[in-house]
Amino acid sequence: MQEPAFTIHRGSKRRGMGLPMHAHDEAQLIYAAAGMVQIHTPEGRWLVPSQLAVWIPAGTSHRLEVLSDARLWMVQWQPAMVGAWAPPIAVDRPFALRVTPLLRSLLTAAMADGIGMAKAELIVKLMLHELTETAHAPTFLPLPASAVGRRMAEVVLTDRQQLLGLYELSARAATSVRSVSRLFPKETGLTFKAWRQRARIVQAMDSLARGTPIARVSTEFGFSSTAAFSSAFRQVTAMTPTQFLGPAGQ
Repeated sequence: MQEPAFTIHRGSKRRGMGLPMHAHDEAQLIYAAAGMVQIHTPEGRWLVPSQLAVWIPAGTSHRLEVLSDARLWMVQWQPAMVGAWAPPIAVDRPFALRVTPLLRSLLTAAMADGIGMAKAELIVKLMLHELTETAHAPTFLPLPASAVGRRMAEVVLTDRQQLLGLYELSARAATSVRSVSRLFPKETGLTFKAWRQRARIVQAMDSLARGTPIARVSTEFGFSSTAAFSSAFRQVTAMTPTQFLGPAGQ
């Protein structure tokens, strides 16, 4: 029996639910119409509020974690159909994309009850033309590929309040400051300083999405005040913690 060119899925998942690491034969677009999820891949992890969706190419290992009660909309395409229908853009690696008004309308139409196959095909074809990568998506934390880089990342992620200096962090990761300064731009696209700040804010986003109050998150991650936290949050994400949470609760 021939596999369908595309499939459309919708469903709800409660906070704390998820899917273990797995891969699909099809390419997939994942969007949380309500709530918030987190997508993990070998390259890093994305928090996915309602402003963003995530593209997962066929065969890419990924894991889904539900941070707050979520309504999930997913579309899957056979790889041959992606090649035939998509414009000439790079869709061979996972990335985050901004959910444009058009894409949101297309997703809403695709999820409607009783949609006909011919109309659905036109909609999912047009969706592929909206797959514009959001460069340096602020909710994405790229992970280093090397063993040394991974060790350093693990040490940094446990230093939630950023109490340790670069030399002590490097020593705990059994590497040198010079190696760290060279590895992070090469393997993550960010300087170590920028990666560390991104990691701190992404972890804070995770806590916010799980329902932790802003003031408590500010203290948990070592900020001197909620105002200082909000300022750092805005520098990384171009929005305040309140703005980050607002659309996710709609």
